[in-house]
Amino acid sequence: MSRVTNHPPQPDWSLETELWRRSVSLVAGVDEAGRGALAGPVVAAAVILPPGAHFPFRDSKALSARQREELAGLVREVALAYAVGVATALEVDSLNVLGATRLAARRAVAELTPPAGGLVTDYLKLGLDLPEVAVARGDARSYQIAAASILAKTERDAYMRELEDRYPAYGFSRHKGYGAPEHLRALERLGACEEHRTTFAPVAQRALFAT
Repeated sequence: MSRVTNHPPQPDWSLETELWRRSVSLVAGVDEAGRGALAGPVVAAAVILPPGAHFPFRDSKALSARQREELAGLVREVALAYAVGVATALEVDSLNVLGATRLAARRAVAELTPPAGGLVTDYLKLGLDLPEVAVARGDARSYQIAAASILAKTERDAYMRELEDRYPAYGFSRHKGYGAPEHLRALERLGACEEHRTTFAPVAQRALFAT
């Protein structure tokens, strides 16, 4: 009796091929990091890789911090173009997290040189005047979306480590602004700082700002 095993999909070029068949050249992969955090920005990245080649890029969530840093360096080395866009915590509060995510992604796409002719994303429709393919778990299906996820995650993590100097009591370098018990305890004790998203319930419940 044969055993059935469920293996995660391996990234390839199938999503991009949908656009190449429509004569779209220079397709970029787009992904973000930080949507679910209580503090800090949403960071998005857009990446155009040499088409058709094979790469070791995978969904950033499946990688260790060291692997992400190493692969982020490889993305910068091999990409035909890459860019990062940021939406601040204030923009998350004013636009809502989905609107801020789209804003960060649009900023990243706008900075690509050469510009993208089409987009593949991890189920994020950007509404730009470009053909796009937006699918669930895109970061597990496309080298380019995976590369963008790695770049976005490492850029955001670096920013959160820098916040440690400004707000050392919150532990941003460890939990990166997510709702870890350490972070929630600090919010209970200190209230929120300027990097917190005050529209998110765990922060809104502790609305007093730290000075």
